[in-house]
Amino acid sequence: MVKEFSLLCLENPLLDIQANGNQELLNKYGLKANDAILVDPKTNHLELYDDLVKNYDAKFVAGGAAQNSARGAQYILPPNSVLYIGCIGKDSYGEQLQKVCAEEGLRVEYRIDPEVPTGRCGVIITGHNRSMCTDLGAANHYQLDHLKSPEIWKLVEEAEYYYVGGYHLTVCVPAILALAEEAAAKNKPFVMNISAPFIAQFFKDQLDSTSEYWDYLLGNETEAEAYATAHDLPSKAIADIAKHIANLPKKNQERKRVVIITQGTLPTVVAVQGEDNVQEFPVVAIEEKDIVDTNGAGDAFAGGFLAGLVQGKELKESIDIAQWLASWNVRQLGPSYPKPKKEYTPRN
Repeated sequence: MVKEFSLLCLENPLLDIQANGNQELLNKYGLKANDAILVDPKTNHLELYDDLVKNYDAKFVAGGAAQNSARGAQYILPPNSVLYIGCIGKDSYGEQLQKVCAEEGLRVEYRIDPEVPTGRCGVIITGHNRSMCTDLGAANHYQLDHLKSPEIWKLVEEAEYYYVGGYHLTVCVPAILALAEEAAAKNKPFVMNISAPFIAQFFKDQLDSTSEYWDYLLGNETEAEAYATAHDLPSKAIADIAKHIANLPKKNQERKRVVIITQGTLPTVVAVQGEDNVQEFPVVAIEEKDIVDTNGAGDAFAGGFLAGLVQGKELKESIDIAQWLASWNVRQLGPSYPKPKKEYTPRN
C-alpha cells in the first residue's frame, strides 16, 4: 500500500504561461518559432508574461522538469502520494502556481522568497511550434534552511523515496546532499535525473558530488553522451556509458545502482551495477498523427517510472509505466496529462 507522501521531489518550480500566438507576437519580443531561451533583461522579455495573461487567453501549467515529473507520478498514484519542494516568489504568479498544483492533487511546500518573483516560462504556440522564454526568478533561490526547518524535515523523514532533478545542481547542492545522505542512512531509494546536457558539461563537479548516492540515475541519449564527453569515457555507445555509470563507487551498498537512458522512439537502455548484461526495453510507437507536442516527454517518463517504484513494481513494469505515461504526454499540448484520467494497463 502506498503511504501518504511516499515520494518527495526537489527542483526548480516554474509557472508555464501558455497561449496561442502569431508571428506578430513573436516579432514583438524578438523570438523565433522554436526558441527555448532565458529572458534577456536588456530587452522587453519580462513584459511577455503579463501580455500573455491579459491579451492572449493564457493557460497556466505547473512547470519545471521535476515538478512535471511529480505531477506525472501523482497522476498515477493514490491521492496525497507526492510532495514537491522548491522556491517561488511572494506574488500572484506564485499563488497561481500553488492553485494549479492543488487542482492536480500535488502537495507543494515551497520556500517563498519575499523579494524575487516566481519563476515563469512564457510559451507562445504557433501551429506545431513552441517558443519558450524563461525567467528563472525565485526558482534559483532555494535554501537549505527551508529543507532543514522542523516542519519540512519531518516530511523528509516520513518520505520513502527521493527524486531530484539535475537542474537543482545549479541552485542548492547542499539540499540535494542532505536528501541523499538521509536516503543512504535509512536505505531509501535516491533517484536523480541528469536533466540536460549542459548539466553534465558545465556542472560536472556538482553532478559528481552526488554520484555515490544514486540508486537510480535517469537521462536521455544526449545527456549520456555529454556525460561521456565530460568524463573522457573511451566509448560513446549508450550501453557502455550506462554500464560505466552503474558501476561507479556507491555509498549505500544495500542497493544496486540502476541507470536508465531513454532514446526517444529507440529502446530504453538499462544497466544494473555488477551485471554484464545491458538490457533494452522497446518503445511502443504511436502514430505520427497522434503526436501533438514532445515537450515534457522525458519528464513524464520519469514521473511514470517513479510511480512504478513507489508502487513496488519490478524494474520492467516500472519502465513500461514510464513509457506509457510518456506516450500519453506527447498527445497533449505542453507537459500535461490527459483528462479524463487514463488507467495504466500492462502491455505484457
